[in-house]
Amino acid sequence: MITKLTIDFLKDLKKNNTKEWFQENKKRYELSHKEVYTFADAIIEKLNQHDVIETPSGKKSMFRIYRDVRFSKNKEPYKTNRSGSFSRYGSDRRGGYYFSIEPGNSMIGGGFYAPNKEDLQLIRDQISLDAAPLRSVLENKTFKSYFGSLQGEQLKTAPRGFEKDDPNIDLLRFKNFYVMHRFTDEEVMSENFIEQAMDGFLKILPFFDVMTEYLTTDLNGESVL
Repeated sequence: MITKLTIDFLKDLKKNNTKEWFQENKKRYELSHKEVYTFADAIIEKLNQHDVIETPSGKKSMFRIYRDVRFSKNKEPYKTNRSGSFSRYGSDRRGGYYFSIEPGNSMIGGGFYAPNKEDLQLIRDQISLDAAPLRSVLENKTFKSYFGSLQGEQLKTAPRGFEKDDPNIDLLRFKNFYVMHRFTDEEVMSENFIEQAMDGFLKILPFFDVMTEYLTTDLNGESVL
């Protein structure tokens, strides 16, 4: 479980984001850290019953709590959330899952964050050719009710090589492709939060299936693996 220990630690850290306070509360951090990576371990185990996950452990899934402040105006040394990601294994599976525990803003999600230039081009080419499979997922009543709309940074105009009046321009402008669902603190600290998170992760699979098909076939439908 994610308990009040973690939620309270993160709330206090947000109010006291200094190295001195963090060192004085290092034991609280360590207990919270263990709580979150144990949660992540359980998620990996359950995901592997439905998918194949490359990330070897909950510890390996987690992002560091220390912020890189070298080029940031915000010099606070610590992140005020605990987050991690789980990569899918193999060239025939694409995308990854994500979670973040943050008081008042916890979430799970997944998708394709910052795809490389070649993958992004292929995704756009496939969408321009036939966006129906992707729209079918995004507009599915259950999927849309849970995740809302597709998320990700977007261009303000048409990407190079595509017309601004392309019927799928709303999707072509995306540079990242992912979905998110948020939870209240009460949901996060509930005994069945793992089941709630897993229910959300499994709802992403149809999205992964379509995007993986886009990324593993050419415009003639032939495998590129």
